[in-house]
Amino acid sequence: MRREKGAMCTPVLQFTNCRILRGRKLLREDLWVRGGRILDPERLFFEERLVADEQRDCGGCILAPGFIDVQINGGFGVDFSQATEDVGSGVALVARRLLPHGVTSFCPTLVTSPPEVYHKVLPQIPVKSGGPHGAGVLGVHLEGPFISREKRGAHPEAHLRSFEANAFHDVLATYGPLDNVRIVTLAPELGRSHEVIQALTARGICVSLGHSVANLRAAEEAVQSGATFITHLFNAMLPFHHRDPGIVGLLTSDRLPPGRHIFYGMISDGMHTNPAALRIAHRAHPQGLVLVTDAVPALGLGNGRHTLGQQEVEVDGLTAYVAGCSVESALEAASLHPAQLLGLEKRKGTLDFGADADFVVLDDSLHVRATYISGELVWQADEAKQ
Repeated sequence: MRREKGAMCTPVLQFTNCRILRGRKLLREDLWVRGGRILDPERLFFEERLVADEQRDCGGCILAPGFIDVQINGGFGVDFSQATEDVGSGVALVARRLLPHGVTSFCPTLVTSPPEVYHKVLPQIPVKSGGPHGAGVLGVHLEGPFISREKRGAHPEAHLRSFEANAFHDVLATYGPLDNVRIVTLAPELGRSHEVIQALTARGICVSLGHSVANLRAAEEAVQSGATFITHLFNAMLPFHHRDPGIVGLLTSDRLPPGRHIFYGMISDGMHTNPAALRIAHRAHPQGLVLVTDAVPALGLGNGRHTLGQQEVEVDGLTAYVAGCSVESALEAASLHPAQLLGLEKRKGTLDFGADADFVVLDDSLHVRATYISGELVWQADEAKQ
């Protein structure tokens, strides 16, 4: 079964000797790719009467969908909340440096800032496809300034805002055009927040609840208005209480709209969230877990003084922790679930037929061996090149 001479066909790649993450299972199957998409080999063989142009032996490694980070404030010395003249070059640097970590798409995140920063920065961070130049940009995550003073965390109090009489007008006045925005984190207990949530979701923007002192009822009403995400669960919100579990109670609430699925971000570093708390959340609502880094500009630089938006932070020791759940669950929490959150699950976060061929090659210790975007090798570990 060969191609006819002169036929203009895109090459077919066949990845062999691998375990593919599909349907919450690691399956010993080959992965077929053509034209940047995952290919159905049966249709290729029986309908097109074609075989692979090239086979690549994966050495028994795991092939999982590329990781998607929906909350990352910067990294490698770049602070997304700094209004420089060339924000794009900083985003590009981070996008490139994320490839060795298996990240194929991300949402650059801005912390609470004055309006002039948003007006200058947001137009410089357009949605962009990934490739050899770096991970794709799915849109900006705006974390603040419409958040609680009591639970502001590292956000500067001087720049926090509340909604005035014309609430959505306040949002536009603060941020400017929302064309490049994908997620907005706000505190649902703020007055007029529900009309803002409805206006944002009507524009296709995901609304997340966080940095908040909201009780469970306020959180449920926010979800009823359209909110679908919780920013770094347990952090910067009221602690769980048996009489009123607050935002945490959304994981098991019976007052959510039919068919509405709530997702929650978690920083699984063993410091922001105790591993036991992460296990509780995962066992209560496993399909909602979204792993995020919430990385700061100090990522990749080590200890010392670094910026985070409009202030300095001191980094003294960096740790990472792998939570106690199955490999399959952890990989889906870093790929499929964030894709579902953003409504991209047909193209991203999956290795189903027809999806974008964004995937990561992992060894049994989950170390990244190679990263592919649209079926193209964009990064490979030195030892894997031998």
